[in-house]
Amino acid sequence: MARQRSGMVFEREKGVWYARVTFTDQEGKRRYIKRKADTKTHARELVKQIIRDLDDSGDTVIEGSQIVLSKYFDHWLEAAAKPRLSERTFADYEDLARRYIRPFMGNKKLSDVRPLDIQALYSSMQERGLSARTVRYTHAVLTSAFKQAVKWGMLIRNPASMADLPRLSRKEMNALSPDEAARFLWAAREDRWGLIFTLALATGMRPEEYLGLQWKDINFDLGLVTVQRTLCWRRRGGGWYFGEPKTTRSRRNIPLPFSVVRDLREHKRRQAEERLKAGAKYQTLDIVFATNEGGPLSPQNLFRRHFRPIMRKAGLSEAIRMYDLRHSCATLLLAAQENPKVVSERLGHASITLTLDTYSHVLPSMQKAATEKLEDMLFSKIG
Repeated sequence: MARQRSGMVFEREKGVWYARVTFTDQEGKRRYIKRKADTKTHARELVKQIIRDLDDSGDTVIEGSQIVLSKYFDHWLEAAAKPRLSERTFADYEDLARRYIRPFMGNKKLSDVRPLDIQALYSSMQERGLSARTVRYTHAVLTSAFKQAVKWGMLIRNPASMADLPRLSRKEMNALSPDEAARFLWAAREDRWGLIFTLALATGMRPEEYLGLQWKDINFDLGLVTVQRTLCWRRRGGGWYFGEPKTTRSRRNIPLPFSVVRDLREHKRRQAEERLKAGAKYQTLDIVFATNEGGPLSPQNLFRRHFRPIMRKAGLSEAIRMYDLRHSCATLLLAAQENPKVVSERLGHASITLTLDTYSHVLPSMQKAATEKLEDMLFSKIG
């Protein structure tokens, strides 16, 4: 059946223009879409845009003047966000929308959302004690959603672009000193999963990276470990999956200390014995750090049952997290005057700028050492 459409522009009151397109939907019902415009010319452009969107969607365009924000989010998440996001990021978007956006203004019409409404949402989140980082992440989701609504001709402008964001406060970073690192490694020797934390401290890998390692990622002859996947646990619905590394530069080769290579060889031997004992129950996932039946380890259980007891045994602060072993690796290397570019590559940072910005607290001591080197090179010889 031929599609029936007609478009028009009209001025409801002086200087207030509207674009209106009437069409027949897939069920044969006569419907219309109306958009407010800034000028007559803008209204004409909107008519053309609406018709293009109807062509692209098969006459299933959602009416921005009527749809509530919560329903729009359902459509946007499924049609626009899901195809381009990783499973983990998509879950984060869904979670932020469910926890913060929908309860606050989910029943508000999409076309009625104003910058003041978004600002009120951010203020409410801060009053509840949520961090500036959470507010900014929520802002990123809203900005993306409204940007798509503008592209679809459902909004004239993005209301999130005019909201003010809270300033990010730099948290004090927890990192082990050389003495504390030695005490930690000593205490970890007797733990079943002490090798995991030794590897983390020696390589600077993220927890999801070292828990996602498979034996094919370790080259014993060259003493190298390759990061090429992550282990991700779903927040809702349970289960796990192998995901992509955080960034392109997160895919990297990291040289291993001889002691770690030796311990990995021994760990592989013990794991082979466990696999024989488990028999057919053992999962053939090739995971380096696996349960007695070959499955992946839970980060929460690993932290509670192994990492925290090690910290207590070493007499170290329980404020330190498993992720802080990554910070400790970087801090120790930079304090030892290692080239920041080398440290950046080891961590898999997107750029050396990120490394220097993240670990700026180490730079003063590096500058002092550099000054002493200049003193020795330039001035000591002239008295």
